[in-house]
Amino acid sequence: MRIFKLAAELQNYALEQKRAGRTIGLVPTMGFLHAGHASLIDIARKKADIVIVSIFVNPTQFGPNEDLDKYPRDFEHDKALCIEHGADAVFAPEPGAMYAPDASTWVEETVLSKPLCGARRPIHFRGVTTVVAKLFNLAQPDCAVFGRKDAQQLFVIKRMVRDLNFPIEIIAAPLVRGEDGLALSSRNRYLTEDEHRRALVLSRALRAAVPALKRAGYTAAADIVAAMKQEIAAAGGQVDYVEALDADTLAAPTEATSAILLAVAVYFGTTRLIDNELVQVK
Repeated sequence: MRIFKLAAELQNYALEQKRAGRTIGLVPTMGFLHAGHASLIDIARKKADIVIVSIFVNPTQFGPNEDLDKYPRDFEHDKALCIEHGADAVFAPEPGAMYAPDASTWVEETVLSKPLCGARRPIHFRGVTTVVAKLFNLAQPDCAVFGRKDAQQLFVIKRMVRDLNFPIEIIAAPLVRGEDGLALSSRNRYLTEDEHRRALVLSRALRAAVPALKRAGYTAAADIVAAMKQEIAAAGGQVDYVEALDADTLAAPTEATSAILLAVAVYFGTTRLIDNELVQVK
């Protein structure tokens, strides 16, 4: 497995693969890889001749007082997992290799990025779309795999690819949960044993809401959201948001809505967890 630290090195490697007629699958990550990331690599391995995994804690998607400095990192573990799952190359740059000191160009999606996490983290998705666009230019992928756990991110990236005509297939990978139901996340390591136990309310509340939404559709959304907030608060979670939105527009659902994104962001202690379910109502 090749390891690249410099942008030009990765781009040269990708262009060599393309000239040789090989397809490329990209798995963008921020490292501290777990079974959820491994599932993304496995999907890319089935879809492409060459699999590139990026490991980069992107500073431009973190706002002031967020956890950039303490975001977990373990490159040796990440490298071993990539080898185990058949990645051909890892791109692990330092921030200076990705952003010039006087960088002044951004890629920004302006609709789907505004609600949910975008409303709480105003610069977050601008940083995400910019770094992903850069990774697309460097890795030259034919496909890129993103997890459904970060549903809003997935929707924003799909919109960017459509609007900017990137010739890339975006593959949505299933959300991966632990045996106890908690969605896998690099931030789970911050949880105490008690916080982890209480955080299981997220998957319970989402799971219980799905059949009610399927039965009643958008007309039940407000009552279901209110009940979920109450259940999560009773378990000791500090609700950042619980929302039921049209999955195509991320606006309030209407009679025309065919799928509802039921999304939550909740603090347990100082750790913010997100989770979601996509519910077909038509």
